[in-house]
Amino acid sequence: MMSRMLFSILRLLLNGLARLPLAVLYVLSDGVYLLLRLIGYRRKTVRDNLMKCFPDMPDDELKLTERRFYRNFADYIFETIKLLHISDAEISRRMTFENVELMRSHIDAGTSVIVYFSHCGNWEWAPSVTLHTERPEAVYGQVYRPLKDKLFDDLMLRVRSRFGSLNYPKSHVLRDLIMARREGKVTVTGFMSDQKPSHGDPTYVTMFLNRPTAFITGTETLARKLSMAAVYWDMSKTGRGHYHITCRPLADNVAETNPGDVTARYAEMLEKTIRRNPSIWLWSHKRWKYPVTLPQPK
Repeated sequence: MMSRMLFSILRLLLNGLARLPLAVLYVLSDGVYLLLRLIGYRRKTVRDNLMKCFPDMPDDELKLTERRFYRNFADYIFETIKLLHISDAEISRRMTFENVELMRSHIDAGTSVIVYFSHCGNWEWAPSVTLHTERPEAVYGQVYRPLKDKLFDDLMLRVRSRFGSLNYPKSHVLRDLIMARREGKVTVTGFMSDQKPSHGDPTYVTMFLNRPTAFITGTETLARKLSMAAVYWDMSKTGRGHYHITCRPLADNVAETNPGDVTARYAEMLEKTIRRNPSIWLWSHKRWKYPVTLPQPK
C-alpha cells in the first residue's frame, strides 16, 4: 500500500513536469547533469568504455565526450518524461525521419519489417515514426524487457505506447509476430540490438569499437524465420531536443542472406553512428562486462 501511495505521488509529479515546456525542463536537466557528475554516476564504467573504445583519442577530447554524455543522459531523462504530455506537432518537429519510403515500400509489398536500433540520442522518441509513415494498415511495435517493478513497468509502457505502437515482451515477441502474420497483418517491429546478450543467448562476435564484442543474434534469427525485411535506424542529434533518424537498408529479405550477415552489417553501421558523435551513445551500459574472443579463421 505504501509503495502504491509513493508511486501515485511520483506519477502526479511526473505528469506535472511533463506539462512544462522543454525549455524549462532543460533548466532542470542542467541541475541533474551537475548532480550526475558530482556523485560520479557509473563514472568508472563510462571512462573505461571510452578509453578502451577510443585508445587514440586525446585525453582532453575523452573528458569532453564524457561530459557531453552526462549532459545528453540528463536531457534524455527529462525528454522521456515530456512524452507523457507532448503534442504530435511538437514531437514531429523535434524527431524527424529520412527515407521512410524504404519502410513504406516493404509495407506496400506486404513484407513485414524488423528495425535494428540502438541506445543513441533519445531512443524513447523513435516510436513517433508512426506520425511519419502514413501507412495505418501496418502494426508498429517495439520489443522491451519488462521491469521488475510492475508500477514502473506500466508507466514505461504508457510512455512507449504514446504514438500508437505496441510493446512486445522479449520472451513473447516471436509468438506475437507469428500470430500477427497468421492474421494477415504487416508489422514494423523495433529491436534494441546493441544490448549485452543475456546469459546463454547465441551471439555473433566481431570487432566493434576496437574491441571483440558479442552481438545479439535473436533479432536476425527471428527475421529469418519470418522472412522479414531489415532496416537500420541511424540516429543523430541535430540540436538540444532535436533528433533525426535516417532509415538505411540492411536486407530486403533476411531469409535470403547468410547467417550472421545482417548482424555484421548492423554492427558496422552502428559503429559509424557512434564514431560520428560518441557522446550520444549509452556509455554507462556495461556492454563488455563479460569479455569475448574473436572466432579463429577456419
